[in-house]
Amino acid sequence: GPVDHLFAMPVLLEHMQRELDPSTLTVVSPDMGRVRVADIWSDKLGVPLAIIHKRRDPLVPNQVSVHEIVGDVKGRVCLLVDDLIDTGRTIVKAAEALKANGAIGVVVAATHAVFSDPAVELLQSEAIDSVVVTDTLPLPAHKRWDGLTVLPIAPLLANAIREVFTDGSVTSMFDGAA
Repeated sequence: GPVDHLFAMPVLLEHMQRELDPSTLTVVSPDMGRVRVADIWSDKLGVPLAIIHKRRDPLVPNQVSVHEIVGDVKGRVCLLVDDLIDTGRTIVKAAEALKANGAIGVVVAATHAVFSDPAVELLQSEAIDSVVVTDTLPLPAHKRWDGLTVLPIAPLLANAIREVFTDGSVTSMFDGAA
């Protein structure tokens, strides 16, 4: 049957617009694969974009080596955006690189909180000020900490269901979100 893709970006964006000052904010893509999505975030928030150019070490599984940051992050709060966080290694390496390059804060936003070990421990790094995710996956109490915010997607699902049952458009709910 027909399928509609739902995007959590509107939920996360609304939270970030309430919580972060756009005058000091820069959206950051943690790798080249997320640049398109980070660019959309940057446009919607009206803030600059930066990109972390990284490479994985083929000889060491689950290890990331950050090479350079493209864009100005010095004196800025950096919003790292990604689709999911699994082990947290990529995000933590990115946050450390941002802080080493003069970022005054790092906030992480992701749709899915997989949080495989050792993610919870790694994400409590001093390089990360806060992590914001949605509740698309169950997140037990032992995988939560003070610096974590979990946003509900129930309103998004309710709106999508309403659009389907009133012959509306689920796609129109997202206006370019990815």
